[in-house]
Amino acid sequence: MEMLMDPSVIVGLLTLVVLEIVLGIDNLVFIAILANKLPPAQRDKARVIGLSLALVMRLLLLSLISWVVTLTTPLFSVASWSFSGRDLIMLVGGLFLLFKATTELHERLENRPHDDSHGKGYASFTAVVLQIVVLDAVFSLDAVITAVGMVNHLPVMMAAVVIAMVIMLLASRRLTLFVNAHPTVVVLCLSFLLMIGLSLVAEGFGFHIPKGYLYAAIGFSILIESFNQIAHRNAVRQHAHLPLRARTARAILGLMGKRRQSGNVAEHETPERQEELFAEEERYMINGVLSLSSRSLRTIMTPRNDISWVDALREANEVRDLVMSSPHSLFPVCRGELDELIGVVTAKSLLAALNKGEDIAAVAASSPGIVVPETLDPISLLGILRRARGSFVIVSNEFGVIQGLVTPLDVLEAIAGEFPDADETLDIQPDQNGWLVKGSTDLHALENYLGLEERLTEESSVATVAGLVIANEGKIPLAGEKLYIASLVITILEVNEYRVELVHIARDPMLTGTQSG
Repeated sequence: MEMLMDPSVIVGLLTLVVLEIVLGIDNLVFIAILANKLPPAQRDKARVIGLSLALVMRLLLLSLISWVVTLTTPLFSVASWSFSGRDLIMLVGGLFLLFKATTELHERLENRPHDDSHGKGYASFTAVVLQIVVLDAVFSLDAVITAVGMVNHLPVMMAAVVIAMVIMLLASRRLTLFVNAHPTVVVLCLSFLLMIGLSLVAEGFGFHIPKGYLYAAIGFSILIESFNQIAHRNAVRQHAHLPLRARTARAILGLMGKRRQSGNVAEHETPERQEELFAEEERYMINGVLSLSSRSLRTIMTPRNDISWVDALREANEVRDLVMSSPHSLFPVCRGELDELIGVVTAKSLLAALNKGEDIAAVAASSPGIVVPETLDPISLLGILRRARGSFVIVSNEFGVIQGLVTPLDVLEAIAGEFPDADETLDIQPDQNGWLVKGSTDLHALENYLGLEERLTEESSVATVAGLVIANEGKIPLAGEKLYIASLVITILEVNEYRVELVHIARDPMLTGTQSG
């Protein structure tokens, strides 16, 4: 009781507990690394046995303090070096640590399995325990010598060792899980063991390295690794805020590799490049599929101005000429204006009705069109297109004004690229210095075609190239004007009174370092 009431004894006990924990962390980390070589069902058992053996060894050595003290007596000399029992233990232990840490690092950096001779890549339980015993012997000697130098009372030493080992045993599972879940931490810990092994070898030869230097280096490395873990956690947290589809798309595109920055491939390629070109087409289509759900109908529909429709109020000859001159097989039939939709009729049915002198409005009323809101997402649209049985759907806004129409071909083009009609030209045409691009070109299709990593705009209301340049300028630009958006130079080529018809796009040489073609 007198000893427990002595403040110096209490302070010495607390200090020694802290030191024993610090000295035991490296032992615990290496036990965790060795235990990870075992099957999952045996890891906890090996960890508990290892720490229990460490406790027994330290208590045993503490009970043999007089023998421990005599270990500093020189036993023999080689050249100018004299070796005591303590020096030999330090030397052998240091060499063992250097060997084990080096082999463990080699396995992890070469990504090799731990041990193929014991089934499924796991090591033998007995072999791991024996290695833990050797480790405990090395680390226990250092801890006991520290205890002898700190406190003069044997009960206080034993109490400090027991308390420290109990704390380590309680924290061992969490530490093991943390170490196993973070490969960079394992490499860092193995580097610490290399440094400790080197210091033990140096002490075995009589060169004392102050512990403060080692602890300072270890502390600085832990600080840097802490910053790395914080940055990684923040990146994961920010990534988790993305929708599941977006995260999946990023992961798959990352596995496929970075897209080439030269746009679509040329028509005529050498046979040696066929395999590469096929992979490029795959990447384009997979990107189209994965990004489809994040697009709006406005980016894939045929816009209002490009809809070919039949006015039921016109003369039969005018309707017949329109149907015969158009490459389309389906037509919206309206009364006077596009927003007065009656129905959707095939070209064959229209011609048959005209030849029989039937009222095309009555024919159209028997097959009413399917109207969807422009806020509908493309994934939900797929089911509606299936029910349309080869027809198209009309896209309308909240005021009932028709904005466009979507056919199954429009969805396919959103995934695989353009399939122009006989009377159409490609929206994006390569030339020597870049690309000629129609103002009506879908912005997402342009980004995918050029392999751009960044979005050209974050405004959801901008769906076309014309919308992009108008939103950027705040007005309809004049022909000849140049705009610098992201990594592109956009030159306005053709405009009319209310929209941009044609632009030229090239990569900005100031940002890319090269002139694209």
